Amino acid sequence: MHQNRKYPPTQTKKESKTFPPPPKPPTTMDSIKKTTTKKQKHKHPNDQTTKPSHSDISFKASSDVKGLKFGGQFIVKSFTIRRAKPLELLNLLSFPLPNHHHSSSIPFPSTIAFLPTNFTILAHHAWHNLTLGLGTKKSKVLILVFESENMKSFVDRTWPPEIPLGEVNKKLIRGLTGCELARFKFRKGCLTFYVYAVRLQGTIGFACADDLRTILQSVVALKDFLDHTAMLAVPNQRTISFAHSLPVAMAH
Repeated sequence: MHQNRKYPPTQTKKESKTFPPPPKPPTTMDSIKKTTTKKQKHKHPNDQTTKPSHSDISFKASSDVKGLKFGGQFIVKSFTIRRAKPLELLNLLSFPLPNHHHSSSIPFPSTIAFLPTNFTILAHHAWHNLTLGLGTKKSKVLILVFESENMKSFVDRTWPPEIPLGEVNKKLIRGLTGCELARFKFRKGCLTFYVYAVRLQGTIGFACADDLRTILQSVVALKDFLDHTAMLAVPNQRTISFAHSLPVAMAH
């Protein structure tokens, strides 16, 4: 009964499919743009612009801006930093010192800086030796440029003269409620510089942009610090000495 049923002939040859032409290889400019984009994603902190203007400074609320980073070195959070005197900051930045007869004209009057204490410097070296070289020897320097001297003076009265690094983010950075901050980070050998521009929330521009630009340029121009034990105070002094005969640090 099924012998007379006819079936359509079996298709033995596959139908040929047409494919779209392959995309054209990128031009030289396209390759350059992609390469540039990739390089910008992995940009070294020291390559940040040192000429900020009102339009290219990225301000964020104090609760959103990035703070100090510690990685896995949790013990570093117990190390302390102390308030620096104006001349100490100038010497650290290799900035020309003012004339002694005109001490009132010290640069960066709206800036507060914190430097590693003697304990921190010694503790870093001890920790590095105890961990057989695995512990970090890098210390942190914190510089905050406020938009006015009045704002800096108010903070001066409320901030402690010395503070553990682990409390900086909470008590100093996050403690600036109602303010906006722009963050810059520079690695200079055994010192990592954190520079913040601080203004009131909702303010347009930055009144002390010139001071901020000068400080950033000075930090970028610094050579890498190979050893900061030279920052330790000499025996008969209680603070770091910045005499011209004593180098701030050994640099290459």
